[in-house]
Amino acid sequence: MDSSNVLVTLLSCAFIMILVAVVTYYKTKGETKDTKGYFLAGRGLTGTFIAGSVLLTNLSTEQIIGLNGQAYRSNLSNMAWEVTAPLAIIVMALFLLPLYLKGAFTTLPEFLNKRYDRGVQQMTAVLFLLSYAFILIPSTLYSGSLAVLQIFDVPALFNLTFAQSIWLVVWIVGIIGSLLAVLGGAKAVAVSDTIYGIGLLIFGALVPILGFIALGDGNLLHGMKHITVNSPEKLNAIGASTDSVPFGAIFTGIIFANLFYFGTNQYIIQRSLGAKNLKEGQKGVLFSGFFKLAIPLFMMIPGTIAFHLYGDSIDNVDLAYPSVVTEILPTYLFGIFLAVLLGAVFSTYNSLLNSASTIFALDILKGAMKSKLSDSQTVIASKCFGVVLTIISLFITPFLMNAPNGIWDLIKQFSGFFNIPIIAIVLVGILFKKVPALAAKIVIIFHVTLYYFLVWGTDHLFNIELNINFIYVYGILFFVEVFMMLVTARYKPVNSSYEMKETPKVDMTPWKYSGFISIWLVALIVAVYLTFSPIGLAYQDGIFSGWYIPVLLIELLITTFISWYAVYQWKNRYVNDTETMEGEG
Repeated sequence: MDSSNVLVTLLSCAFIMILVAVVTYYKTKGETKDTKGYFLAGRGLTGTFIAGSVLLTNLSTEQIIGLNGQAYRSNLSNMAWEVTAPLAIIVMALFLLPLYLKGAFTTLPEFLNKRYDRGVQQMTAVLFLLSYAFILIPSTLYSGSLAVLQIFDVPALFNLTFAQSIWLVVWIVGIIGSLLAVLGGAKAVAVSDTIYGIGLLIFGALVPILGFIALGDGNLLHGMKHITVNSPEKLNAIGASTDSVPFGAIFTGIIFANLFYFGTNQYIIQRSLGAKNLKEGQKGVLFSGFFKLAIPLFMMIPGTIAFHLYGDSIDNVDLAYPSVVTEILPTYLFGIFLAVLLGAVFSTYNSLLNSASTIFALDILKGAMKSKLSDSQTVIASKCFGVVLTIISLFITPFLMNAPNGIWDLIKQFSGFFNIPIIAIVLVGILFKKVPALAAKIVIIFHVTLYYFLVWGTDHLFNIELNINFIYVYGILFFVEVFMMLVTARYKPVNSSYEMKETPKVDMTPWKYSGFISIWLVALIVAVYLTFSPIGLAYQDGIFSGWYIPVLLIELLITTFISWYAVYQWKNRYVNDTETMEGEG
């Protein structure tokens, strides 16, 4: 990119980002002075802002870069992390969110303090903070920096090596993002997320469309046909045992990993905890599930297009998506695309910093301080912690360039240190009232130690290779740890069963269409998998097999009947309950 194009791109990018910042400022002016405003957006978020924020907080550059890299390297089996997420989203909307809002919790560790004790609260808080500092924040910064580096060809522009360019871009992006996060708050993040989310969806659809046109020599349909009849195995989402996500792993470890992510991960659920009422919270959470189903289109198909354009010539698989973008996107759109991309980076980055600051201030600092901190002191302390966390992450991030199979696999492997023990102690704590705090503490220590040995330790320390996919390790350890907690409760139960004190701060009337939407989310998961399977677009002898349309129609007809019956039953129960209450009144 020549100097004139660089200037135009930077100016247009800066204009878009300043415009979003101004809109966000006026939307949130004066709402971050106390802890409720800074951490929970004043408990006033609507379903639209919650869905937009969850979408962009989750769908950041580590997904855009990482998933497309995996699609380029292998096939679509990694879409399991995203496409099956609506199952966890349904559990969050229908069961966990009402529980959290009834207890008026600000953080997940706060709930664990009420359920177990302060020790469990602080142990999980530390797990969250370590995961943010060493895994989630670095992966977000690194993936975003890769895209910026490729678009501007930073090594050539400044005569730097690839490693030097990564260090430079990571620090620039990280410093700007940290200023936005520390100066804002939960509502600022939610508002800016929603605006950037619209841009992300537009460009997310535009990139594969332009890629198909490039692949089809100017014809969109020819490009689409090209990837279905040439190497159709690249479109297969039914992972084999040799893939990083075997199909069987969907029904074991991925279920629990997604339950953790969408049901207990602080930086995701924090938007829902700020809902103005349960109805809006459920709307926002469930609507985000539909966006997850579109993942194959704009977060994996461009990687497949890159394979058809470049073959296996790209050494670093994480450069597949940026390479496609720089080739097919018109120069005049680079600035807007860069603004949206950085918006996605800053969104996740800001959400992580805001959530980390929330956990530090409310779960660690307040517990450690003997004297009570004022709201303003708590906010100031959390911002200072955000700065420290940023500096730590900036030094760690560039080392991700050494990931052998791309950052996506690395993120998921290291996430196993904290996701399974947290979801295990949360679910057991909710379902079994006699389980003591001791059981949760044992499980946390046990998991971190054994997970390391099962995934890396036996090979590194004893030269014994277990050949167990890390996702299966997720599932195995989940059931082992639940069993351990129940055994502990059998011999050392708490004196009295846990009963949560309900102190809701918002209206708890559920959304009447939540069940209907949930049924269709499950049906669409099945439909997506049928589409990207050997009877769908991965069919070897044509565009799709003769079974595809009939099976899809049968599945949709069954879903229509089930959803109609569910709505019919709900209306009957609702009307009868209402008439009974009016009669009693």
